[in-house]
Amino acid sequence: QVRLVESGGGLVQSGDSLRLSCAASGRSFPPYTLGWYRQAPGKEREFVGSINSSGNSPDYADSVKGRFTISRDKNTVYLQMNSLKPEDTAVYYCAAQYGSSLGRNVPYWGQGTQVTVSS
Repeated sequence: QVRLVESGGGLVQSGDSLRLSCAASGRSFPPYTLGWYRQAPGKEREFVGSINSSGNSPDYADSVKGRFTISRDKNTVYLQMNSLKPEDTAVYYCAAQYGSSLGRNVPYWGQGTQVTVSS
């Protein structure tokens, strides 16, 4: 079993920066890919970014590419969000899956952290 705990959400102004953190833990921790999804009110949950167990080959959604950076320190994954826009407002969820990528049926999720960007 894997436990994921997010932190770092909050209320910011357009153009500000914010860094989210997610600590992953368990009795053992195989090489999981870690990443982030987000869900805005009335919308489906969407992929934001991910990074594999070696900290290589980060992957990003087109909507955040160039503004967000995902990084990893062992079992902690970070999402550095720069140049935030109101459209980035959502609940952000940490996610984990054994293997080299996050697939369609991600088995492990955090509880979510709210990010609100005002104009």
